[in-house]
Formats: sequence, C-alpha cells, structure tokens
Amino acid sequence: MSKGVLFLTGGSGMVGRNVLEHPAAADWTILAPSSGDLDLMDEAAVRAFYEANKPDLVVHAAGQVGGIQANIAHPVAFLDRNVSIGRNVILGAHQAGVRRLINLASTCIYPRNGHNPLREELILTGELEPTNEGYALAKIMALRLCQYIRREDERAQFKTLIPCNLYGRYDKFDPKHSHLVPAVIHKIHEARANGQEEVEIWGDGSARREFMYAADLAHAIFQAANDIEAIPDLMNIGLGHDYSIREYYEAVAQTVGWAGRFTYDTSKPVGMKQKLTDTSRQETWGWQPATSLHDGLKLTYEHYLSGL
Repeated sequence: MSKGVLFLTGGSGMVGRNVLEHPAAADWTILAPSSGDLDLMDEAAVRAFYEANKPDLVVHAAGQVGGIQANIAHPVAFLDRNVSIGRNVILGAHQAGVRRLINLASTCIYPRNGHNPLREELILTGELEPTNEGYALAKIMALRLCQYIRREDERAQFKTLIPCNLYGRYDKFDPKHSHLVPAVIHKIHEARANGQEEVEIWGDGSARREFMYAADLAHAIFQAANDIEAIPDLMNIGLGHDYSIREYYEAVAQTVGWAGRFTYDTSKPVGMKQKLTDTSRQETWGWQPATSLHDGLKLTYEHYLSGL
C-alpha cells in the first residue's frame, strides 16, 4: 500500500534519478514531472499542479546546478533561476496545504572562512565563497523560507537537509558543467584513452572536499520522509570526513587504471580550502552513509562508461 503521493522536483537530475531508482521509492506514488511537463519557474503552473495532484510530501531537489566553472560564468542564472524555483515550490506547497516538505540545500551556503567541520549554526555568520555566491544565496533563501513557514505554522513540517558534495550515477561529466569527481573521472579516462602521461590539477591539490555517493543521499531522504517530525529544521547529511583533491585524483586514477603523473596549476581557482560537514545532528538521528569512496567511484565509472 502506498504511503502517499510524493512530488519530486528535479526528477531528471542526479539526485532525483537516484531517488527514483531507490528501493524505497516503491512505497510511494511518485510524481516527477520533467521541465517540459512542469516549468518550476512558472508560479501559476506550479500552483495548478499542487491543486490538481494534492501531494502528501514534497522533495525539492530541482535547480540549476554546476561546478566552479559554470558558477563563475553564469552567476545571474544560478541566482535568479534557483530563487524563483525555490519560492514557487516551497511557498506553493504551503499555500496548497502540504504539511511535509524536504528541501535540499548545499554546503556552499556556509561562510567561506567558517570553522571546519561546518555546523548548521554557522549559516549567515560570514562571507560566502565568491565563486558560487549566487547559487548559495538562492539556497539560503529557500531554507529560510522553510523556517519562516514553520515559525508561522507549527503544523508545517518543512525541513532542510544540507548534503555535502555529491557524485554518482547520472552525474554530469562534461567539464563545463561538472563537479570535481565526475570532471576528474572524465579527465583521467581521456588521459588513459589518449595515452597521456600527465594530468593537470587546478591548485596545489591540498584543498579538501567531502563527496558522498548520491544513492546514500536518496536513502537519507526516504528515512527523513518516514521520520520527518524527528529531524531538526536544518541538518547536514555527509560523511563527516574528507579527502584532499589530490587524493580524489589518485583514487580515480586507480579506478580508471591510469598510471601517469600529476602536474599543478596554482593560478586556477579552487574555491574554499576545506568544506567538511559536522554530522553530529545526523548521527544523533541515527543515520550514516554506507558507500565507500572505492565502491562509489567504481559504480560511477561503470555508469560513465555505459554512456560512451
């Protein structure tokens, strides 16, 4: 028997597709319209969708996303599109009488100089990282909107999960749009295929990042859906440990089977020096990711090869 109607935004993205293929998805009647079927930038269309379908739960995973190059090149779109989408989905849900909503934020909302590991209390206590400021501002707006709705309506269980960086099946591997891990997979695969002996790393390789396999986030989302009243308004979802960028390159090289050497371009931007989540709230809640970096990279590389 279905647990109810789940409206999933961003169903064609990496997070959305991992949610849809998770075994727990069978417990719900999931509506995941494509952007062609429902333009989330269109307030009236979103309102009509809510009125017609009356979902019991919303999982908001949609938005314009991309890596450091895309954020630097298109700050207007990253701010404007994500603000509009967040407002339409979240406020629309509340106006339609939806009582449960899981909003997905990002660790880019934390201050660039915030003390690591990053605790939820640090949000809006310092300057954002300039290379993804537009996206971060939009995500902060969305989580604050959820908090304000809860402040005015105690019946509204509008909660925000803050995942660390993600990678996995259905990722974007085009360097113009990809995040670190898929970009490195593509770069090192190409190096192996073309017989290159060197691969360049932006920066000196010492910056640290926390990347979680996307299927683990899908598991956390379904656990939160079943236990939404027990989780706090804001909660990090992550590994609780990180790796240097060089270590990610080395792990990918091992997965791909490339044995060349790395060079470094310290003139290129690398963003925050470290971005590690504090997972205390997550651990109190009783959840931990299950997929190791080795296993996650293997599954992601298999998916990458299937698309060639």
